[in-house]
Amino acid sequence: MRFLPHTAEDRAAMLARIGVGSVDELFADIPADKRLTGLLDLPKAKSEIEVERLLGRMAAKNTAAGSVPFFVGAGAYRHHVPASVDHLIQRSEFLTSYTPYQPEIAQGTLQYLFEFQTQVANLTATEVANASMYDGSTATAEAVLMAQRVTRRRKAVLSGGLHPQYRGVVETVSHMAEDKVVALPPDPTGSEAILDAIDAETACVVVQSPSFYGQLIDLKPIAEKAHAVGALLVAVFTEVVSLGAVEPPGAQGADIVVGEGQSIGNPLTFGGPYVGLFATRQKFIRQMPGRLCGETVDAEGRRGFVLTLSTREQHIRRDKATSNICTNSGLCCLAFTIHMSLLGEAGLRSLALANHASAVKLAESLSKVPGVSVLNDSFFNEFTIRVPGDAATVIDRLAAKGVLGGVPVSRLEPDKPELADLIVVAATEVNTDEDRAAYASALKGVL
Repeated sequence: MRFLPHTAEDRAAMLARIGVGSVDELFADIPADKRLTGLLDLPKAKSEIEVERLLGRMAAKNTAAGSVPFFVGAGAYRHHVPASVDHLIQRSEFLTSYTPYQPEIAQGTLQYLFEFQTQVANLTATEVANASMYDGSTATAEAVLMAQRVTRRRKAVLSGGLHPQYRGVVETVSHMAEDKVVALPPDPTGSEAILDAIDAETACVVVQSPSFYGQLIDLKPIAEKAHAVGALLVAVFTEVVSLGAVEPPGAQGADIVVGEGQSIGNPLTFGGPYVGLFATRQKFIRQMPGRLCGETVDAEGRRGFVLTLSTREQHIRRDKATSNICTNSGLCCLAFTIHMSLLGEAGLRSLALANHASAVKLAESLSKVPGVSVLNDSFFNEFTIRVPGDAATVIDRLAAKGVLGGVPVSRLEPDKPELADLIVVAATEVNTDEDRAAYASALKGVL
C-alpha cells in the first residue's frame, strides 16, 4: 500500500479533538534542552551496499566480549548459554507466537509462562511471580508504585547500593507521579545508615543485594524496621545467578523481589532485550503489575492454563490497570525457563559456586597489584576496586592492552568526583586462569 501522509486539515482536526493548539505542545513534558532543534547529522541517503559497508566498518571498531578477557558487569553479565537454548527458542511455534489472550490456542505459551513463574517464585523464596517485566530497572519502578498502592503512602527510600540506572528509572517514574523519593548517597562499602531513613511516612525501602558495588547486604534487620512502621521491603538484584548461592530475599523478609534475569539464558546483546523478574507475597497479588498465568482444568477435567486475575481490559484501559507497562512474556523469559530447566537446582548451585570462586581468585590477584585495593568485605561474583588516579582512564588503557576490565563508577555516577577512582569488576564462569592473570598483569602495567 502507498503511504498517504496526513494533510494539514487532518492534523488540525486531531489537535482540536485532544485540546492542544500545536504539535509542539504534545512534547511539553520533555525539557526544552533535551529536544532536537534540527535534523541529525547523518547522510541523507545511501544505497544498501553502501550502508552495509559503512556499518561494517563501524562495527569493526567494537571489541567483542568473547574476544578478550572480559570483566564487565554492573547489571549485564557474560555467562555461557547452552546452544540448545538458542535452538529451542527459534522453533516456529515459539518464535512466531502472539500474546496469549486466547487460551484455547495458546496452551504451549501459557504453560511455559506458568513454569517460568514457578521458577522465579522458587528462586526468590516468594509465593507468587508474574510472567516477567521489561527488565530489572522497570520492574524496580513498578515495585515502588505497587508498594505505594498497598501502603497508601507516597515516599520511597532508595539504598545507596541501588544500581544508578535503576535509581534513575524510579526517580523518573516518581517525578511524573509527584511521589517522594529519598535516594541515599552512593554506598560502596555497605555501611550506610539505611535504618535511620525509614519512618512512618515510608511506603517502601528499596535495597539491592548484591549491591551495585557487589556488597552482600543482610536484609533481615531492614525488613524488621520497615515492617515495624508499616512499610514494605523491595529487594533488588541485578545478578540472578547469585540466588543459587545466597539466601533468597523472600526468606530474609522481603515483601517484593525484583531483578534482572538476563544471566540465565540470555546473552549480553548490547544491553537488551532483557527479562525483568517480579515476585511478591500472596496477599499482595491483586496489586502486582504485569500478567499472571494460572493453572486450571477445562470442561473435560484436563489440566490447562489461562491468564488470571485480570481481564484483557487491564492491559489496554489506562483507568482500570494496576500498571501500564507491558509484560515481557516472550522469547527472553522462554530462554530463561529453558536454561533453568537444563540447570536444575544442583546445576544452578554449581554455576553460582563457580562464579564466586572465579571472583575470589580475581580479587586476590588484583589486590596484589601495587596501589590497588578491594573495597568489599563480602561479594558474590562482582566487587569494587580502588585504583590510583582516574578509573575511566585506567579502563581505557586496559582496553588498549586487550582487557575489558570493568565499569568505572564515574560512567554511571558522573556527578560524584569522590567515586572517580572506583571500578566495578565482575568475574563469571567464562573467565579462565589465563584471563585473570592477563588482567592483573595489564593493570600492573597501566599503573
